[in-house]
Amino acid sequence: MRTHRRTHRHSERVEYLLPDEAQSAGQARRLTSRFLAMSRPGTAGIDAEHIADAALVVSELVTNATRHGGACRLSLRVSGTRVTVEVYDGSPGRPHVRPLTGSGESGRGLAMVRCLAERLEMDRTGGGGNRVRAVLAI
Repeated sequence: MRTHRRTHRHSERVEYLLPDEAQSAGQARRLTSRFLAMSRPGTAGIDAEHIADAALVVSELVTNATRHGGACRLSLRVSGTRVTVEVYDGSPGRPHVRPLTGSGESGRGLAMVRCLAERLEMDRTGGGGNRVRAVLAI
């Protein structure tokens, strides 16, 4: 007789609506750090370095969203050994990773996110905006 063992991954998710304000990125950083620092039953927790990486990713994505698309929605999910960050905006333009240059004063955010994340996806939403998803290993 064969038995199959199924592992059910526990995941936690939270969403925040952030206004079209310069302070939204800082608020998103704080909310992300608090959410990821919460103790979770059955897990070893997320270390400070991974929390800092996720907070930086959130800050960059929310800054882009509020700068180019107004108010935004931030979704965070912890599942197994991954943190998924999704930011939705209403921008008519599509985000893209710019080539890095030594003289540019901006435009490095998505390149930095791409370096920190295992996966970075940028999609148009049905409502005419964008969804940027970054998946980070923890």
